[in-house]
Amino acid sequence: MIFDLIFMQAVSLPDATAPHNTSIGATLMHQLVSGWYIYVPQILMSIISVYVIIDRWRATSKALKGDVNFTTRLRDQIYAGKIDQAKEMCRQENNPMGNIILKGLSRLGNPVKEIKKTIETVGRQETAKLEKNVIVLATIAGVAPVFGFLGTVFGVIIIFKDIADAGSLSISTVSEGLYLKMMSSAVGLIVFMIAHIGYNLLVSRINKVVNKMETTAMEFIDILEEPTK
Repeated sequence: MIFDLIFMQAVSLPDATAPHNTSIGATLMHQLVSGWYIYVPQILMSIISVYVIIDRWRATSKALKGDVNFTTRLRDQIYAGKIDQAKEMCRQENNPMGNIILKGLSRLGNPVKEIKKTIETVGRQETAKLEKNVIVLATIAGVAPVFGFLGTVFGVIIIFKDIADAGSLSISTVSEGLYLKMMSSAVGLIVFMIAHIGYNLLVSRINKVVNKMETTAMEFIDILEEPTK
C-alpha cells in the first residue's frame, strides 16, 4: 500500500528541526480542533448512545419490577367481584403488565375473544414504548465505523497535501494526517462497540418484558375462562 510505504519512509527520515517537547495533551487537543468535522459527529453519536442506553435501561428495569404474586392476588379480587380493587392494584403496579390487565378489566362483560384482542393491542403499544429510540443505537452502530473510515480517507488526503506543500517527507510533515487517520478509526470503533453492545443488551431486556407480558396476559385470560369450565 502506498500509504504504508510513505509511513515507513517517514519513520526512517526524521526531521531534525522538529520540536521534541510538544506534550501529548497539546497534540491531541490540536488534533481534535483541526479534525472537528470528523470528531464532532462521533462525539455526538457517543453521547446519544449513552443517553439511549441509560434511558431504555431504566425503562426496562421499571417494567421488569412488580409483585411476583400479582396474578394470584388478581384472581382473588376478580373471584370476589372486587373489580375496582383489581383495577387499582393494576394501577399500583405501574408497569406494562399492569397496564394490559387494567385495559382487559375495563372490557369485562364483553366476549373473551374481544378482551384478548384488546390486550394484544395494548401489548403492542407497550412494546413500542419500550423500543423507543432503540433503533437509533442500531443506526449509530452502523454509521460510526463509516465515520472512522471517512477520517482515514481524509487523513491520507491531508498527508499527501502536506507532503506536496512541504516538498519533503518527514514525520512532522505526515503527523497531522496520521493522527486524524488513527484517532478517527479508534473513536469510530469505540462508538460502534458502545452502540452495538447497548443495542443487544436492550433487545434482550425488552424480550424479557414482552415474555412477561404474554405470560401475564395468558394467566388473566385463564382467570376469565376458569368459571365457565
